[in-house]
Amino acid sequence: MRRPEAGTRITLRTVERLQPGELVWDTAVRGFGIRCQRKSKVYVLKVTIAGRQRWFSIGEHGAPWTPETARQQAQVIWGKIRSGENLVGIRDARRDRATISDLCVRYLQEHAREHKKASSAHMDERNVENHIRPLLGDAYADEITRADIDRFKRAIREGKTRKGSQTVRGGAVVRGGPIVANRCLALLSKMLNLAEVWGVRPENSNPVRHIEKYKEGRRERYLTAEEFARLGDALAAAAAGGKESPFAVAAIRLLILTGARLGEVLALRWGYVFLEEGILKLPDSKTGRKTVWLNPPAIEVLSNLPRVAGNDFVIVGDRAGSHLVNIHKAWKRICHQAGLADFRIHDLRHSYASVAVGAGVGLYLTGKILGHLRHSTTERYAHLADDPVREANKLIGNRIINALVRSSQSS
Repeated sequence: MRRPEAGTRITLRTVERLQPGELVWDTAVRGFGIRCQRKSKVYVLKVTIAGRQRWFSIGEHGAPWTPETARQQAQVIWGKIRSGENLVGIRDARRDRATISDLCVRYLQEHAREHKKASSAHMDERNVENHIRPLLGDAYADEITRADIDRFKRAIREGKTRKGSQTVRGGAVVRGGPIVANRCLALLSKMLNLAEVWGVRPENSNPVRHIEKYKEGRRERYLTAEEFARLGDALAAAAAGGKESPFAVAAIRLLILTGARLGEVLALRWGYVFLEEGILKLPDSKTGRKTVWLNPPAIEVLSNLPRVAGNDFVIVGDRAGSHLVNIHKAWKRICHQAGLADFRIHDLRHSYASVAVGAGVGLYLTGKILGHLRHSTTERYAHLADDPVREANKLIGNRIINALVRSSQSS
């Protein structure tokens, strides 16, 4: 194993060049060093107190710990030792106290993976690793304050997170921002509520309470009739030319025709498909058991799809026995062909709802078709009912005026 030079002032370059198992000592502050572990790089301070060697862990490299901030903390510890403060006793007493990192581990094991859907639990894991642990992991769970949470919120908004840990969601790279900050606040609030249940914090002490979240502009993007036509042409060209997988094209068509969620379509099995009844019976979805209603065009899409021996999935993937995992690249190419800029796959669900409401289907029925559990979720489409109401009002007005005109002419 390569051993670095023993005497060097620790810099960012020093940290970046470290390999697992290496330990570098700083020349500026006695006993200050950084140890490279398998998954992290940790700043440490080694001191001798009353003839015994003691180690203090300052923190893992990454916000807030840099070579400079960790070196300053090492100097603070030295100052307390020289003043006679019993840091060893304090350190030993604090070892049994849970940090935010400890709380994250317990939350994921005992709550997220047991009580949340796999996709939601996975997103919690990503937010924990990308944001919560790097920014708050070393803090004690019973000491975290509202001021700490406010700084945490602002740090995420500004994109201060673990370098290289950006996660891909929906084809877009997530680097922080106000929406991610809001999601992390909600996650942290749930963790700290559970900390009260587990006796880690006093009751009614959640510091996330009353922390103001950032405003989120609701995205409303629907396909117009002309855009629907262009998308249809692009899909037909992709299917006819063999440019895209027939299963990817079929998945997009099913999303357009059913208003189902992407995960529901990609993970669809033939055992859930009942063409004679015109329904899909999903044993599980974001909202639990769900029935997806099939209109004749959707039934035609499913009827024309080939079944692959040994694979029960409708939308077949590249790996044997698996379903298609990602259609975002195909979707991006098809959108480019159709001239649709900044249009997400999930917007197809909104477009389905907009067509339903615009055609006079009530909000209640639209919500039932989409599988909404709360009526308030469907109310975002309420304004789309204005057009049929306006047309109905015109029709009524025309009939009334025609009646008045005929009445006056006959008298």
